[in-house]
Amino acid sequence: MKLNLRQIEVFRAIMLSGSISGAAKLLHVSQPAVSRLISYTEQRLGLSLFARIKGRLYPTPEARRLFEEVGALYQSVQRVNEVAENLAENRVGKLRIACSPSLGLSLMPRAIAAFGQRYPEVRIVLNTLIPTMMLQALLTQQIEFGVAYMPVIHPSLEARLLYENRIVAVLPDSHPLASRTSISPHDLINEPLIGYSNDIPLEQLVRQLFAGEEMQPTPKIEVQQAHVACAMVQAGVGVALVDEITVRGPIWSNVVVVPVDASVSAPINVFHVMLEPQSRLAQEFIALLETLDPGKNL
Repeated sequence: MKLNLRQIEVFRAIMLSGSISGAAKLLHVSQPAVSRLISYTEQRLGLSLFARIKGRLYPTPEARRLFEEVGALYQSVQRVNEVAENLAENRVGKLRIACSPSLGLSLMPRAIAAFGQRYPEVRIVLNTLIPTMMLQALLTQQIEFGVAYMPVIHPSLEARLLYENRIVAVLPDSHPLASRTSISPHDLINEPLIGYSNDIPLEQLVRQLFAGEEMQPTPKIEVQQAHVACAMVQAGVGVALVDEITVRGPIWSNVVVVPVDASVSAPINVFHVMLEPQSRLAQEFIALLETLDPGKNL
């Protein structure tokens, strides 16, 4: 390589200032250092870049042509610096994340709205995925992190608790239990329960709720998602057990939410690949999630 960045920097400084002394001031170095380096540069190139006439320095036509390319180079360097500054300030970029379907209607809209106010130029790609698909997306690095109740343990994943997320009962507002401040699983034994498929994590929690009861409720209808269960309650189909964050999403009319007296909860975690460094945007978004009040309605 005939020219390195330092030589280009000195050449540009001379072209801008019109003199060795001016270049030395721009670069905060001595005049002899500038003179030596530009002489060495001319030797390396086999070109005369400056003519010394009556004690003044004048660029040759070759130097003017070279300066055009140097100008383009410095514009590229400036763009690199601008990108680095934007990344440092989280002003631009894209964030690919995922959440469980129910959180896509409750927690995540609030989080994305708050994040967008802080960083309006950042583009967010949100995928709503079931646990198995989220695991695959994380391991293949299609997303930076996922937010979900996802009872999947994998040696490459790290889980970080966000919210405890209690289980609550969703009842029609005309239901006899609607006026209670809390209810027990036993109170729901004979109720027309809206349940979930066996492969749904929430169904596993419902089974734990009734594990100590002699009788187990038989679901009147099975659904795949908690917010669908809430819609069924709203339509008068029965009662449902959901997590408190899901029910804080859409505003459900003609229903009442009553806490369930039980130690079972549906903890919300943020998942990411353990040995994959997180971007600044991802770190900022997760920090924002930790500050949100999950009990607040949209």
